[in-house]
Amino acid sequence: MKLQLDNPGREDVLKLLAEHLADMFATSPAQSVHALDPAALQDPAITFWTAREDGQLLGCGALKQLGPDQGEIKSMRTVEAARGHGVAARILQVIVAEARSRGYAALLLETGTQDFFAPARRLYQRHGFRPCPPFGGYTPDPNSIFLRLDLDTVPPDGPR
Repeated sequence: MKLQLDNPGREDVLKLLAEHLADMFATSPAQSVHALDPAALQDPAITFWTAREDGQLLGCGALKQLGPDQGEIKSMRTVEAARGHGVAARILQVIVAEARSRGYAALLLETGTQDFFAPARRLYQRHGFRPCPPFGGYTPDPNSIFLRLDLDTVPPDGPR
């Protein structure tokens, strides 16, 4: 599996992001959907990666700079056929490493509270993320959980 910086406007990525947005709107009320569309992922404050194997798209993820010492994970998605094979964990490792290299003190994210999001919550909790209050422009929402990883307290190779 090869992880690389990529363009969210690529045809196969656009298809994956469309599936991601469709699932978000099918699972959560519209006011609780915080997924970014491909145009928003082109923002200079966002770094976007894909995971591929033999040229086939396996998944994607992004890091949004929130300020000089914080970032937010956005648009984590794995193609259905690759789920359960460690793709999301590898993308998450790359994002955490990049956040550390930028000197961020914390990495934050929002995900859903519905059963659909249980695998994502388990992934983040396995990697040391803990619940936190809403951040940035988010407000309390029963359909959202907010998670934080303090980068100065977790070993570079992950929690033990």
